Amino acid sequence: MGATIVKHVQAGYRVGVCDLTFSEMSSNGTVELRKQEASAAASILGLAARSCLGLPDRGLFCCPEQIEAVAMEIRRLRPRIVFAPYWEDRHPDHVMCGQIVEQAVFSAKLRRFRPDVAPVAVESTYYYFINDMAEADLMLDVTSYYDQKLLALSAYASQFTAPSAQNQDVVVTPLTQGYLERVKIRDQLFGMKRQLAYAEGFVSKTPLLTDLIL
Repeated sequence: MGATIVKHVQAGYRVGVCDLTFSEMSSNGTVELRKQEASAAASILGLAARSCLGLPDRGLFCCPEQIEAVAMEIRRLRPRIVFAPYWEDRHPDHVMCGQIVEQAVFSAKLRRFRPDVAPVAVESTYYYFINDMAEADLMLDVTSYYDQKLLALSAYASQFTAPSAQNQDVVVTPLTQGYLERVKIRDQLFGMKRQLAYAEGFVSKTPLLTDLIL
């Protein structure tokens, strides 16, 4: 959802990203390199905040400790809207992340949950697509911001660089096998539904509310 982030930042909104893990189990690159790449991507996107909770990569579970960690980050940043990965995805950590965030959003508003920190009631939660794709409940025209999305993705060179004779330490993963091209195709397919070059789609578990149908 990088282009959506850029669009909102340029409209004057503050957007933050919280990573749950340092991706220490990633097949390519290192934790230190990923931190540098994340910092570069944050600058391209114009993020107001970026944090990492340091939860275990491939050790995410919808357990009280991890729910509390995310809920407390919600209370610290006090977002009005929260985004999480779509609940169908090839990567189990993405699926689990969505579940943890959903539970944390609920816990963050309860005044008797960690009463030492003021509760926060998130207005809306939306789910974005990483690998899998479904019908979107909401789409944004991101055509004018798409180049910045691609720049932010390209900041993670360690993840998308294909193996070669010059890169002996790189192994084949789904990310090195045309992932960026598939992301572009997905966003073009969303855009095609409304005659747009690119759109980013989102799903909501609750009906979208509007005053008038215009």
